[in-house]
Amino acid sequence: MTRIAAVLVRQHMAQAAPPGIDPDEFLEAMAEDTYEIVAGLELVTPVLVTSVPGLDEIVWPGTEVITIGEDEPLKDVLARLEGDQAAVVSADAPDLPPLLIGKLFRELGRAEITVCPAEGGGAVAMACALPAPAWAAPDLDAYDVVKDLRAQAPGHRRVATTPGWHRLRTPQDVERLDPGLEGWDNTRALITAR
Repeated sequence: MTRIAAVLVRQHMAQAAPPGIDPDEFLEAMAEDTYEIVAGLELVTPVLVTSVPGLDEIVWPGTEVITIGEDEPLKDVLARLEGDQAAVVSADAPDLPPLLIGKLFRELGRAEITVCPAEGGGAVAMACALPAPAWAAPDLDAYDVVKDLRAQAPGHRRVATTPGWHRLRTPQDVERLDPGLEGWDNTRALITAR
């Protein structure tokens, strides 16, 4: 079975940069940290899906980089991934525990789509079998992704959730990063240097 873990980078994610930090540098640091999380997973192929040019330098050699439009729907993004199952992880979660991505894949044993909800609305990540279910039009930025997907689904049990996490969507969200957690080295370096 081929499992893809795609890091989704959109330009608007740069708006979370704290004062005094270049938004593009902050976005690149978050994206690289999130990519390192998925690239470190066993039995998973990392992919970078981005609307931001020039990010191919943050990935390991041989990693597929898919260029998308800033507002390209997630359904279209999923259609461009090749494999048996795929998880799409928002790049603004640089300290996401890898275990939560693993739980997304594990829950696919009982549901067609699994969602890792984000604190404050939206989702950090979601996973599904490929091709994605035709009934689903997922959006990681929709306020109540799970409710929306369950409304779209032929049956609400087709959508499962895992424990949630947080995303960095505003400069204040940087306070959510736990200095005691390993990882997020690039984001940490930028924040502590200011």
